[in-house]
Amino acid sequence: MKIKCPKFKILVPIDGSEHSKGAVRFAAAYINSMRKGFKGIALVRVITGRYMYERVPYIDFRSEVMKKADSYLKFKQAHIEKNVKPSLEECEKILIEAGIKPLEKYILEGDPADEIIKIANEGDFSIIMMARRGLSEIMGIILGSVTSKVVHRTLRQTVYVIGRRRFESERSPISNILVPIDGSAYSMKGVEHCACIAQEMGELIKSITLLRVINLAFYERMIDSGVDPESEAMKIIDLAKDTFFKENVSKDIIRTKIRMGNPAEEIIKENEEGNYNLIVIGRKGRTALKDLLLGGVSSTVISRCQDTNIAVASFE
Repeated sequence: MKIKCPKFKILVPIDGSEHSKGAVRFAAAYINSMRKGFKGIALVRVITGRYMYERVPYIDFRSEVMKKADSYLKFKQAHIEKNVKPSLEECEKILIEAGIKPLEKYILEGDPADEIIKIANEGDFSIIMMARRGLSEIMGIILGSVTSKVVHRTLRQTVYVIGRRRFESERSPISNILVPIDGSAYSMKGVEHCACIAQEMGELIKSITLLRVINLAFYERMIDSGVDPESEAMKIIDLAKDTFFKENVSKDIIRTKIRMGNPAEEIIKENEEGNYNLIVIGRKGRTALKDLLLGGVSSTVISRCQDTNIAVASFE
């Protein structure tokens, strides 16, 4: 069965930091790499009321009554005009100069992660692209904590956590891709997302490496239960390869690797050795608890591969 690739509609949360501007630049290059699947992009800036604390620190500005007060509305509008709109316009300029349209802009108020997820769902966005972190703690919001919440809470969108390393080519920000797989439905969603990217970007994708890590902690247990770890690894890899081939992705760009050890550590080592510019991971793996939290392997990879872009695949 062929994959039904979602429309590529992208939401980019910003906070005025250089990091979030980097996410916008990445989004522009990503979109310009596509053939025809791009459907739109939006910038969103969420304000929280923290800007009022310096003036009146003893009042709870989350109060609905306060939000309707003239003084609150006055300070809020002044903050929007002075700080929020200029940052949106600066990021909008980056996209316009890259020839990106259609473009939407949102200014929302509330908890940043909640508002980002809400607008992503209501606007039918398929991808959220976020910087690893944003404004300093002294200035208020840390986009890093917001990014973490969005990655953990959303299931309908693939979330891109933009790495610290600048991409070399404006036309090819993700030419060398690593896809760790473990046979779970979650990791196969990562495979499917990568296949959709490959369809859209064509020859700009130079290599896609499918990595299966055999967990040594379970090696003897698998042997005792009559399962050959190496044979199982090859079956998982072959299933992933077939997904790409059914989508007419060139066999020439598909690489496969099997490593043994701790899954998170081996993925990190492979990333360092292969100099990848995108890792596509599932939200959870085969041994993760059935809850809304990311699996331990995924969380570790996101935390430690800070230079590399990471896509956490959706599961819907």
